[in-house]
Amino acid sequence: MSVYTPAEVVEETGFSLDTLRYYEKIGLLEPISRNAAGQRRFSQEDVGWLGLIRCLRDTGMPIAEMLRFAELVREGDHTFADRARLLEEHDRRVQGQIENLVERRRYIHHKISYYRGAV
Repeated sequence: MSVYTPAEVVEETGFSLDTLRYYEKIGLLEPISRNAAGQRRFSQEDVGWLGLIRCLRDTGMPIAEMLRFAELVREGDHTFADRARLLEEHDRRVQGQIENLVERRRYIHHKISYYRGAV
């Protein structure tokens, strides 16, 4: 089993040490095991979970929803349908953001064309 230091997890996930501690404190991340000296040691499973959290955070999922998702995961496999619904709702919001960005980009391209034509 691979074990990662906090510094390695920071590099792998892009989260700061403070964010990792915060996520552990609020229960978004399970309590991290420690070595004999009391230093945190992350498992491959922890790093994988943080990858999912990174994706959800980067796509705008509120922490409260991430906590709800984590709660569902901890409740077990019988929550698959609830997890899927939560992710589907998030996916719809992400799709709306994408559509909004595409429209904004069209407007920017229109302005670029206007200014290039004016010079």
